[in-house]
Amino acid sequence: MTQRRLRVVQWATGNIGARAMRAVIEHPGMALVGVHVHSDDKAGRDAGELCGLPPTGVAATQDIEEIVALGADCVLYMPQGCNFDEVCRLLESGANVVTTRGEFHRPGNLDPGVRARIEAACAQGGTSVHSTGSSPGFITEALPIVLTSLERRLDCLTIDEFADVSSRNSPELLFRVMGFGAPPEAFDRRRFAYGRVAFGPSLELLADALSLPLESVTASGEVAVARHATTIAAGTVAAGTVAAQRMEVTGMRRGTPLLRFRASWYCATDLDPAWELRETGWRVQVDGDTPLDVEIRFPVPPERYAAVSPGFTAHRAVNAIPVVCAAPPGIRTTIDLPQVIARLG
Repeated sequence: MTQRRLRVVQWATGNIGARAMRAVIEHPGMALVGVHVHSDDKAGRDAGELCGLPPTGVAATQDIEEIVALGADCVLYMPQGCNFDEVCRLLESGANVVTTRGEFHRPGNLDPGVRARIEAACAQGGTSVHSTGSSPGFITEALPIVLTSLERRLDCLTIDEFADVSSRNSPELLFRVMGFGAPPEAFDRRRFAYGRVAFGPSLELLADALSLPLESVTASGEVAVARHATTIAAGTVAAGTVAAQRMEVTGMRRGTPLLRFRASWYCATDLDPAWELRETGWRVQVDGDTPLDVEIRFPVPPERYAAVSPGFTAHRAVNAIPVVCAAPPGIRTTIDLPQVIARLG
């Protein structure tokens, strides 16, 4: 018997949203039935046009009630900010929600009032909501859970994320937003505090899954400067200015680090002080009774990275749709759900 295709709505069509929408359109077990957009210039346009595919007959709308009326099985919710009113309206209407927003990685980190609203909406609609993606998500939850299945003692698990941004031709992002090329004393170190919000809940969820709850989570960071003037795709990074930055989020247990996430973004490698840097990708080190050191690289040439990289976040969300739709109502985490498996045929 042929299995019914899941009816999916794409909410927001930025780089990641557009890649997710393309994956839904091409998925043999899914049907794109709606698109929600925020900008006037996208409203009314065909979904295919918004993600580089032929016309689909599905037009984008700015009206949430038009989305609700579709009766979709799931909404891929991928806006720049989370609107809890929108999420509750979708859930109570009977649409499950899979999101690359980080608010739902661990229900206990939500404001109690917001959590109660979300859970009530799930109960009313018989739906569930799940946060996922590549980082946080895959690298901070799914992969560590698999790796630690080989352990009977864990002393520390460290996740390193490396991103070489030298080939990215985005001067506004690199120089103004991220602070590359600035004197180190002018670098806004408050940006590192965001790591506690972005990655803390995911690390706490992992610790809960391992029955090793954390006592605290801290965020810190550091920068390194270029020893020599360096020309990158976005411009020139002068000697003595910020050429690398590292954010570290640490989960403490019994006074020592148990879980660590470090993100190192760099546009030069000849640094002061010298840092150990690797190619764009991840490294996961498990210090326990069966030690592991796993490295994952992204073998993508610079000229293709902008086209390929959104898939790292978008595809896991798309692949999670079937298990989220089948889950009991509520806020569902990685440890609540079955393993996410990509159905590729």
